[in-house]
Amino acid sequence: MHIKGEAKLLRIFIGESDKSHSTNVYEKIVLEARKAGLAGATVFKGIMGFGGTSRIHTSKILRLSEDLPLIIEIVDEEAKIESFIPVVDKIFEESNCGGLITLEKAEIIKYTSVKK
Repeated sequence: MHIKGEAKLLRIFIGESDKSHSTNVYEKIVLEARKAGLAGATVFKGIMGFGGTSRIHTSKILRLSEDLPLIIEIVDEEAKIESFIPVVDKIFEESNCGGLITLEKAEIIKYTSVKK
């Protein structure tokens, strides 16, 4: 798969402990992105943050949190990203978790997958 040029960056902010049934929300989103044929997805774990409740989540020793902030980033062609947003929205609804979804312009300089 080769992608080059104008694209979209989908960024999803959630909590580490958010679950959809018995599966972590971040895991479900990544697996659904793979199933949808998106170019790739990466999950980043934050060391500190807060969301809609303004409750601080931190990895500091004295305030060890089991609900650290996570960011999932997915870059692909605009049409593929746009069609994936309702999937993320459905996962949010099923899990009854809070979160934030943003969309940005991205310029892909080079993307190639490993030749098999």
